[in-house]
Amino acid sequence: MRVQVAIIGSGPAGLLLGQLLYKAGISNVIIEQRSKEYVLGRIRAGVLEQGTVDLMDEAGVGQRMHAEGLVHDGTELCFKGERHRIDFKKLVNKTVMIYGQTEVTRDLMDAREAEGLTTVYEAHNVSVHDFDGAHPKVRYEQDGVTHEVQCDFIAGCDGFHGVCRASVPQDALRTYERVYPFGWLGILSDTPPVSHELIYCNHERGFALCSQRSPTRSRYYVQCSLDDKAENWSDEAFWAELRLRLDEEAAANLITGPSIEKSIAPLRSFVAEPLRFGTLFLAGDAAHIVPPTGAKGLNLAASDVRFLWQAMVDHYRGNQVALEHYSERCLSRIWKAERFSWWMTSLMHRFPDTGEFGQKIQEAELAYLVGSTAAATSLAENYVGLPFQD
Repeated sequence: MRVQVAIIGSGPAGLLLGQLLYKAGISNVIIEQRSKEYVLGRIRAGVLEQGTVDLMDEAGVGQRMHAEGLVHDGTELCFKGERHRIDFKKLVNKTVMIYGQTEVTRDLMDAREAEGLTTVYEAHNVSVHDFDGAHPKVRYEQDGVTHEVQCDFIAGCDGFHGVCRASVPQDALRTYERVYPFGWLGILSDTPPVSHELIYCNHERGFALCSQRSPTRSRYYVQCSLDDKAENWSDEAFWAELRLRLDEEAAANLITGPSIEKSIAPLRSFVAEPLRFGTLFLAGDAAHIVPPTGAKGLNLAASDVRFLWQAMVDHYRGNQVALEHYSERCLSRIWKAERFSWWMTSLMHRFPDTGEFGQKIQEAELAYLVGSTAAATSLAENYVGLPFQD
């Protein structure tokens, strides 16, 4: 097979890049080691910045998102038993969209299938070759047969554990990482959300988040130990713990029910530099991880895709230096999002080594945040997504 761009990974980053390239007349194939059902079964975040919404529209897949997504004008911070609203619309005149990553993936998959574009699922032993030269290749096995894709460029959208970053020579790559000393125990339930906007809770027992996927489906989290296991938590124990961390009104209004998914996610910050290695480009979780506190993971992936798509379009239109700036443009935005996600995580969680002093400092900063228009504006500006520097 011969295409202009071989995309490794069929998560939102790979699918969005494939759709945008197709719309620009650039041939591509997506190669995925998992099954389509596995990819769709992954439960992930669902807060979309306006820039991500715009990209979905640009890719021609925004219709269902606009019909079913929930536009949020703000969010609430809860500490010392009281809630305080950060009004995005008033402070920065922007909003976010609540629309699950599973639905984003489904919309992109459906669009790709409708156009008859090739996605190879359950591709085994995927490997990338010769990306330090002008004729890169991707090889994979399927049904006992080895296949080779020849291309101009390889887009590594295959996640944190994928083959693309792992194939880069160690001396060409630098990584930065922080692993947090706690995780998030999360459940998904077919119950109405406790609030029409997200609630971020700072509590002496630990962080909690009240989120949602739709008017009838909720996503809730509580901070937990890394040693904990989801099977140790009954639904009843989870709901009881969540109530303890909410304000009285939210605790009283919380509607509980059976969980349809329950898991524990560790938190880490991670960045790889650079993001280009000859004709291989890293994007999304292959390049960076953020803790979910700032709702930046999917949006950063979309940001990478935006820069890579635009640079590839410019390249094929004759701008031979367009791709040279991909890494630096992405990393400038990545590190700003990493900072915000680290700050939100540090502000809202209970850390084992800071004790009561640390809790008091967090409460003082939160009080300043909700009492200062300048501080609240900074939070709002970062949460809804910083502007692109084109």
